[in-house]
Amino acid sequence: MASALYLAVLATGAAYAAAGLAPGWSVSELAAFVGGLLALLAVEQVARRGRWAVGLLIARMALLEVVAAGDGPGFARVLYVLVPFFAYFTLGRRWSIGLAAGYLLVAVVRTVAVPDWFRNPELVSDLLMFLIGTVLSVAAAAVADQQRRSRMRAEELVAELSAAQRRVAELSAAAERNRLARDIHDSVGHHLTAISVQLQKAQAFRVRDDEVADRAVRDAQSAASRALREVRESVGALRAEPFSLAAALATLAHGLDDPDFRVSLELTGSEAGHPRAGLEALYRVAQEALTNARRHAGADLVRVALSFAGAATLEVADNGRGFAVESATGSGLPGMRDRLAALGGTVRIESAPGHGTRVTASVGSAG
Repeated sequence: MASALYLAVLATGAAYAAAGLAPGWSVSELAAFVGGLLALLAVEQVARRGRWAVGLLIARMALLEVVAAGDGPGFARVLYVLVPFFAYFTLGRRWSIGLAAGYLLVAVVRTVAVPDWFRNPELVSDLLMFLIGTVLSVAAAAVADQQRRSRMRAEELVAELSAAQRRVAELSAAAERNRLARDIHDSVGHHLTAISVQLQKAQAFRVRDDEVADRAVRDAQSAASRALREVRESVGALRAEPFSLAAALATLAHGLDDPDFRVSLELTGSEAGHPRAGLEALYRVAQEALTNARRHAGADLVRVALSFAGAATLEVADNGRGFAVESATGSGLPGMRDRLAALGGTVRIESAPGHGTRVTASVGSAG
């Protein structure tokens, strides 16, 4: 904008001089007029680099005085409205208004110094136009500054949003890693325990009952196949096949049940309409509870009860040695709670040394 005004004033002055309308315009004055405007154009080119703002403002003010000194016809007076505009961005709103008021005061003094100035429509018109131009200049600077601040704030918000999106992605990745870790612990860990138990059983019965030993080996192979399938499902997030909690618990109980570890299963109600995520979470709880009963509690009898009276509720109770719940360590119990809590469910663990363990998990209701 400033460069366009400089060129307009320069072109007007050149045309005025070429037409011979200013016979009193000396060569030195014309040189100051043209040279000052060309210097102002050069200042604007330097200003684009965004450096030395205060110095460039001072240079503009000085060059305007040079141009005005050589401006016989008075074309350059309009350029003074640019000073408050530039000052707004360089020194702030107060300095801009202060410089505008100063230039207006000088214009008023020069005007009223002319005898009968109020009878001269041209002088009054010039003063009025200068007043309007100066006010508009400050207002335009305020609007431009507000737009600049809004643009900067928008860029900051975009940067903050990008950072938030990266953080959400990191949290999502962490949550997925935790989910996979729980799946591996709950699923693969259980199946490995089942395989170990069945192989021990096969070894123990090999010399006494080949049929029982062979069945134990087949059960171990079945458990290994289920572990492999569930690992593939977890890694590939494959959930195409329908899931039945009742059927899964029946298979789980059958795979673990033997003369040394009896597992009974009781089912009440229908699981139809219950979200799959909640049913799978209850299945993982059952896996963990049965694995703990077999591996750590020394239990020989476990009762698994599943009820669908409103919420889906699972209860696993064993007759093992029990433990102090508050001093329990490991990832199994926290994993149960985290898995159910993420779905709005709960897990309650009741146990004491010598009194067995009861795990009760509940999640959601049919939607």
